[in-house]
Amino acid sequence: MNPELLRLAAVDAGGPDIGALIGHFVQYGIVGVVVVLLILGVIVPRYVMTALTGDRDKWREAFEKEREAHQLTREQLAKAEERGDVAVEQGKAMTRLLEGLGHHPELPRSA
Repeated sequence: MNPELLRLAAVDAGGPDIGALIGHFVQYGIVGVVVVLLILGVIVPRYVMTALTGDRDKWREAFEKEREAHQLTREQLAKAEERGDVAVEQGKAMTRLLEGLGHHPELPRSA
């Protein structure tokens, strides 16, 4: 390691002088610029990008499956609601029919 680089890294305040470090990398030309961009995360190696795109595809597939499952659940809930509505209407029709025939059901007694 370059002792001058280490000296510049330990500036008066105790922290590294980022500008000086970047300047040292840039003085090495295009290789220095590439190293700086790698350190900053602007460019990434191919294996990292491949892993990230693979993870992205897996998460997207999982999201699509989850969305399809929720759609099926929503459809089943809508059918159950329709069945409940039909049962309520049948109950009302039965009550009107019985009342029309003269049967008057007892009202619930309060305690």
